Amino acid sequence: MTDWIAEEHRYLFQNYGRQPVVIERGQGTRAWDIEGNEYLDFVGGVAVNVLGHSHPAVVAAIADQAGRVIHTSNLFYTTPMIELARLLVERSGLDRAFFCNSGTEAVEAAIKLARRWGHDTRGGAFEIITTTDSFHGRTMGSLSATGNQRYREPFEPLVPGFRVVPWNDLDAVRQATTDRTVAVMIEPIQGEGGVNMPAPGYLAGLRAWCDERGLLLIFDEVQTGVGRTGTFFAFEQFGVRPDIMALAKGLAGGVPIGAILAREEIAAHFVKGDHGSTFGGNPLAAAAALATVREVLAPGFLERAREASARLVERLRSLEDRYGLVTEVRGRGMLLAIGLARDCSAELVDEARRRGLLVNNVRPNAIRLMPPLTVSHDEIDRACDILEAAIRAIEGAGSK
Repeated sequence: MTDWIAEEHRYLFQNYGRQPVVIERGQGTRAWDIEGNEYLDFVGGVAVNVLGHSHPAVVAAIADQAGRVIHTSNLFYTTPMIELARLLVERSGLDRAFFCNSGTEAVEAAIKLARRWGHDTRGGAFEIITTTDSFHGRTMGSLSATGNQRYREPFEPLVPGFRVVPWNDLDAVRQATTDRTVAVMIEPIQGEGGVNMPAPGYLAGLRAWCDERGLLLIFDEVQTGVGRTGTFFAFEQFGVRPDIMALAKGLAGGVPIGAILAREEIAAHFVKGDHGSTFGGNPLAAAAALATVREVLAPGFLERAREASARLVERLRSLEDRYGLVTEVRGRGMLLAIGLARDCSAELVDEARRRGLLVNNVRPNAIRLMPPLTVSHDEIDRACDILEAAIRAIEGAGSK
């Protein structure tokens, strides 16, 4: 293991804070490193592995498609992309899909589409309102939209045209709106910001304000989509449909893909040559996404995922009742965070890993859990037992 880590240090950019584990294979919720150690994977590829590792339906779809055609470019029609677009459009209630390769690319496409719509219909309006603690990606446009100064400051000056207001503050959005405003863009549930829930009525209030002022409402569902929060799209739980939506992460069960969905009258403003992607929606990625989406939309799948989430939340809240270190359990579905009484999330991640559980320190005082939607009740119980032992060890160390 240490030899491979040393090789990584020698040859790769050192821009990731990796855990000291070299993963060799995975199956469902379990993963194994190259030394044969087994882990319960509650990182889930950062909300990507909605079906777990190496799900048979996704593996079969990739193998079958690879034997037919892997890539053609978007100069030609391919059936997997068209079938995938139909599924997503029909489920979302939006009208058209565009495919790219990642979440940040999806957000970039949403930004461009909103600006093109503003150029054509609102006298050149271009500003987009976003919120504090948001995370929309790391390319220059999506980074400019991100409301976390830690990510932004080293790369300034950023792309102009974004106004960041406090999360969960509808009045701040109203006050920030001007004649230059074209859209409001938010995550329905903030992921990288710490798994932060919207206040009651916040999303509905944004929808009403956008309707009143003739603005677009953009939902970044890169992390919350594809069943992650208990419904296929998170917006379904709040009764608020966006005008444009960005998707990625779990969409293809581990194969890179991104997408935006939009209403017809907005999508029509992208004309030939306005936007594109060489690899976006290529047959291999689209086939993997088709298999993933069909599994998640299969009868009973999301119901079982919600039952598993209820068990996980119950077990986590029992830790909150019994340990002073645990201050809060927040989130929805299989996107959850545990708030901690002090900045010890990195130590807790290490303790859990040594005991066979992989989790993510999303903030210095919070860890994030993103297990597959297929996680079993037994796996949940085992993971929570490990987490409790790790918390007990951290509490004991802190009291010395």
